[in-house]
Amino acid sequence: MGGFVAVIAFWCFGTSGMKIHEYQAKQLLRDAAVAVPAGIVAGTPDEAAAAFKQLGGSLAVVKAQIHAGGRGKGTIKDDPTQHGVQLVRSADESAAVAGRLLGHKLVTIQTGPEGQTIRRVLVEAGCDIARELYLGIVIDRAAALPVLMASSAGGMNIEDVAAKTPELIFKENFHPDAGLQPYQVRKLCAKLDLAGSSARSAEKFMRSLCRLFVELDCSLVEINPLVVTKSGDLLALDAKISSDDNALFRHRQLADLRDLSEEDPNELRAGKAGLSYVQLDGNIGCLVNGAGLAMSTMDLIKLHGGEPANFLDVGGGANTEQVTEAFRILLSDKNVKAVLVNIFGGIMRCTTIATAIVEAYKQVGFNVPLVVRLEGTEVDQGRKILADSGVNIIAVKNLTDAANKVVAAAR
Repeated sequence: MGGFVAVIAFWCFGTSGMKIHEYQAKQLLRDAAVAVPAGIVAGTPDEAAAAFKQLGGSLAVVKAQIHAGGRGKGTIKDDPTQHGVQLVRSADESAAVAGRLLGHKLVTIQTGPEGQTIRRVLVEAGCDIARELYLGIVIDRAAALPVLMASSAGGMNIEDVAAKTPELIFKENFHPDAGLQPYQVRKLCAKLDLAGSSARSAEKFMRSLCRLFVELDCSLVEINPLVVTKSGDLLALDAKISSDDNALFRHRQLADLRDLSEEDPNELRAGKAGLSYVQLDGNIGCLVNGAGLAMSTMDLIKLHGGEPANFLDVGGGANTEQVTEAFRILLSDKNVKAVLVNIFGGIMRCTTIATAIVEAYKQVGFNVPLVVRLEGTEVDQGRKILADSGVNIIAVKNLTDAANKVVAAAR
């Protein structure tokens, strides 16, 4: 998956790093000398009013803070007339808008129909916007380098730009040690039609942003929109930053920004058990070992007309306790109507999975159909454990047959 589409997919599924709020991301940008508007976070209407006064202008923006994109178009679940980002012109109006947002669920294209609860708002100073652009940085896996992506068509409809006019998205790979080079900035400025003071502002902005990406071990930095003010300055009007989970031991200040209230309880529970879990919208639970096998399993489920309810990877060395906990997590989801266990035993032995299935049946019980496909190390012994257990399962040897049967069972 390349370029801009990778940014969208990453932010939707959230599997590549720890997310933080916009106001936290902007503080990191501010610390890295990347220009952002003045803003104050508020948790109550009174705090929102005080923030407006402290900013000292005649115009501000009240922005809902949740871990999801599309907040500007998003609406409050119980009042669709209220959007997640609103202009205000007085302290009283700032308090009123905050009161209509805080404690309510915001539904966006990325939250699903249930939405996410707003616990904080960011009150941000208004600015004179001349143009809206887009900047994003991810890892280009093909080049094995970070890539800075820019577009002259920034704003809320940037996804449409990626789908319909990808030629408007410009890319520059850069080396982590050398950083983005001045000639690369000039190339991007020419394509974005930035000149004079705007080009000078862009050089500082882009190079600082790329430096931050490397220094904080980020997996995503996205500025949308990046605005050019009427005075020619570049300003990050919105910001998303995600850091690589595997590098957080080097950045304790980032780990401290984690907001557990924004994360799925089952994903947290799985993390504590050493499992990889991502909640999805379907009704077929997937228990697999290995991320590649998980992806191919979900693809086959969809190919045969089903919808995966989750991505659950027990890894190569899971024990019986971990697999039993995986079943507890799967079966706690009221949307799951059937479960597919797809194990290819390498380091993971099929006997371990079979024993765990029997143990999970004793401890948890299976209230939905269970389709099991085992292959690999100790597969014959594993199949015998299941056959002798008396547990009601649908045993298959072929993955296509497994996908067909689990889709049919879920229906």
